[in-house]
Amino acid sequence: MSTSLKSPVLKSTVLKNPVKLLSIFVVCSCLLLAINFGLRSSMGFFMAPISSEFGYGREVFAFSLALQNLCWGLFQPIAGAVADRFGTVKAILAGALLYALGLYVTANADSVWELHSGAGILIGMGISGTGFGVVLPALARMVAPEKRAFALGLGTAAGSAGQLLLIPVAQEFISSYGWQTALLLMAGGALCMMFLAAPFRNDAMQSTTTTDEVQQTLPEALKEARGHVHYWLLIAGFFVCGFQLAFITVHMPAFLSDKGFDSSVAVTSLSLIGLFNIFGCLLFGSWSGKYSKKNLLGIIYAGRAVTIALFMLIPITINTVYLFSIMTGFLWLATVPPTSGLVAQMFGLRYMGTLYGIVFLNHQLGSFLGVWLGGYLYDATGAYDIVWWAAATIALITALIHIFIDERPVARLRAISA
Repeated sequence: MSTSLKSPVLKSTVLKNPVKLLSIFVVCSCLLLAINFGLRSSMGFFMAPISSEFGYGREVFAFSLALQNLCWGLFQPIAGAVADRFGTVKAILAGALLYALGLYVTANADSVWELHSGAGILIGMGISGTGFGVVLPALARMVAPEKRAFALGLGTAAGSAGQLLLIPVAQEFISSYGWQTALLLMAGGALCMMFLAAPFRNDAMQSTTTTDEVQQTLPEALKEARGHVHYWLLIAGFFVCGFQLAFITVHMPAFLSDKGFDSSVAVTSLSLIGLFNIFGCLLFGSWSGKYSKKNLLGIIYAGRAVTIALFMLIPITINTVYLFSIMTGFLWLATVPPTSGLVAQMFGLRYMGTLYGIVFLNHQLGSFLGVWLGGYLYDATGAYDIVWWAAATIALITALIHIFIDERPVARLRAISA
């Protein structure tokens, strides 16, 4: 028997949309997320050449990327609110322009301030307008309720496919043309996201929430979520998720280099994470429509704790690196379908972009801490061990926290179905 709880207002008019148009919408959603996530996941490979070029310690560029994650999070609720209120296409167009501008500024940076502005602030803002927090709510609104969990998993998996495909390309660009030209080529890729925005036109008007849900104002929705303790527990879990993912994405290449591995090992490692995350996202996305989402999240976080602890306890060889990458990849973004699904399940679809954006803001606060703390403690101790063990410990705590989450729809939605 399914333990998944369904909100009475999670309805869609997708059946009135031609199948061909819906297919185009889904394909463009997946391509957007693939480009967004693939470009972002490649940034860690610029740490060594940029730090070497300017004679910085790793903390400087690590702070730029930490600032990127922070700005991504800070602007995610704003991007979500823009998409909810004015339409997703406007958020995507602005995000793509800012993303490309940030890459251009980074390529031409000759000071720490310019590096932080480009790689940190502008790219972070660009990611918020073209990433999960904007695209997944639009996708959720457009598909039939029984397909929603799988669609969220598919969109998340597309991000990993971008990581799998674009990381080797970025590394090849750096090796062949240098880091500055590589960033300019990536800026061109970011601009391509603008051409994928057309199917999102008027998507907010095509959403089919019930009259009861639409009548709720944004301030009312924010007040309702703010007073919901289980929403805060979900937020706490996503903070930990961000800490782990950002730390590994940014510092894994440098960590493996310190262990004596060639850069190709880091490329393969992150590519394996992207590959197996595709399977993890599809599987957990499918399971999110059948089983308790909070329990799935608990399993994911517990699995991460065990995986990181084992990686630290056994000798690090090329085989253990690849095994760690496979296990980590399977759990990598598997948190996104059940987390975004829980937001919709608890509060409905009308303001999902805004409410999920707030959850994602805290994910990015964790990302900021993971990226910056990794660089800071490396410069202070010459190793990453403290951060690895911190990541394992908080993952275990988070797994326990999810036991207490009540995933039922809020009283307002339960009253509608009564």
